[in-house]
Amino acid sequence: MQTKRRTFLKTAAAATFGFQFIPRHVLGGAGKNPPGGKLNIAAIGAGGQAAADLQNMADENVVALCDVDDRRAADMFKRFPKAKRYKDFRKMLDAQGDKIDAVLVGTPDHVHAVAAMAAITHGKHVYCEKPLAHSVGEVRALRKAALERKVITQVGNQGHSSDSIRIFCEWIWDGAIGNVTEIHAGCDAFPEVYCQIRNLEHVAKERPPVPPELDWDLWQGPAAARPYHPAYVPWNWRGWMPYGSGTLGDWVCHVVDPVFWALDLDMPTTIQAKTDDYDPVKQGDTFPVGSQITFEFPGRGATSTAGKRGPIKLVWYEGRQRIPRPPELGEGRSDVGTGAVVIGDRGKIVYGSHGAGGCRLIPEEKMKAYKRPEPKIPRVPRGNHQHDWLNAIREGRQAGSPFEYGGRLTEIGLVGVIAIRLTGQKLQYDEKAVRFTNSDEANRWLNPPYRSGWSLT
Repeated sequence: MQTKRRTFLKTAAAATFGFQFIPRHVLGGAGKNPPGGKLNIAAIGAGGQAAADLQNMADENVVALCDVDDRRAADMFKRFPKAKRYKDFRKMLDAQGDKIDAVLVGTPDHVHAVAAMAAITHGKHVYCEKPLAHSVGEVRALRKAALERKVITQVGNQGHSSDSIRIFCEWIWDGAIGNVTEIHAGCDAFPEVYCQIRNLEHVAKERPPVPPELDWDLWQGPAAARPYHPAYVPWNWRGWMPYGSGTLGDWVCHVVDPVFWALDLDMPTTIQAKTDDYDPVKQGDTFPVGSQITFEFPGRGATSTAGKRGPIKLVWYEGRQRIPRPPELGEGRSDVGTGAVVIGDRGKIVYGSHGAGGCRLIPEEKMKAYKRPEPKIPRVPRGNHQHDWLNAIREGRQAGSPFEYGGRLTEIGLVGVIAIRLTGQKLQYDEKAVRFTNSDEANRWLNPPYRSGWSLT
């Protein structure tokens, strides 16, 4: 097994990321930028996380900015005064298509797929914030379109470009904790954002005016229309089922990414959620105050990128539910609030978010005694995830977390959200057929319809 792991390390980037040669004639939508030149970037979403992404793309030519909320976009409008401004990304792509090489998508979750697909349809390379989409059907469609159009894509799980995630993978493949059997992962951040039960009555009864700077109809995009309320915009949409994906959807691409890569987890076969004080009928517009979701992943054969391994159970904790403190952690060390405890038959590793930050063997004596393997996975310069995508476009290769990879990681979170909707039921998932074999109700949420006027084609 160790031989297979070492052999895999030599081709880790190609095998894991799905690197592919991209012909020069498809590099750059405008077809005018020579290799190594500046790229013409358009952004769909210019506030919040999109603004942070744009700051890392500021050395390129930012030619167009689209945002439905002038308040949120104000700083980036000022930062890039020459960029053309739009509220409707469809109009922007139609008007600026021949001037754009690549597109950043940094909208709320429910608009990710329609925006990214529109950019792909126009032949543009795409960087899309995580989670890649709001439904499994959208994820599958985006993966297929990106491969067919041979565009260079990146999902915004920034930790995937870090040194720490590579260190973690190298330790796992080196056998640092033996055969991994169980993972306890989760996130304790922003519980008041992801659970909006306190606001259910307010949004049902109150009808405040829409701020003049916000185009509420465009903000809702493909989601079913409903009245405006400030409980949705600009931040708390993450805690509303029609728009966000809760703690799990928001953090799975950060927290589960290291074990997903190192262990070649792929898709779970069963998912079951247990929730605290939650009634999906009355409170199903938002997420529970606490959840524990159990995913079961099948064993993998010797041809797996991680080598042969047995089944793995991953338990996710959020809100009031917290990752159990491993006794080996020792006094003086904080609980693992956002991150994971990875359990093998010869030890444990703990790590934080965004690429296994601060990963360590526990107890401390094992960390001190461990002879670390030599670095073998190629590093990303300065760990800059946005630059990795931009350089991939210039170099004619695929980026580190393309839709083919980041989309599968996203799908884990999305089937977990479906399990929350059907709390208590153990769902059987057939990822090849893209369906649950034991629940028609669960299948209904795999690809919910859009409202009139919106489509993914």
